[in-house]
Amino acid sequence: MKYASRIKPISYLKANAARVVRGLAEGGEPLIITQNGEATAVIQDIASYEQTQEILAMLKILALGEQQVKEGKTVSTAAAMRRFREQVKRTKVGTRAGE
Repeated sequence: MKYASRIKPISYLKANAARVVRGLAEGGEPLIITQNGEATAVIQDIASYEQTQEILAMLKILALGEQQVKEGKTVSTAAAMRRFREQVKRTKVGTRAGE
């Protein structure tokens, strides 16, 4: 992505807010807003923001998993499957009891 064409001063945003929002909603690239010549904000559409947040959450989960592996906090596949089957059984029993 080429950011140079997406950098605008805050005065541009003030004068063209509706156009900026419309462009973002139509799949436009994020807009970098400057104030006194310094980049101070990024404006993006909600779908892109949500996708970014989901990706960050997944990366955090991956990092946590890697750390747990480094610390030896792992279980064998067989043990994991046993736990999974036990949870499924408990769920089925709980569902039947609540019918």
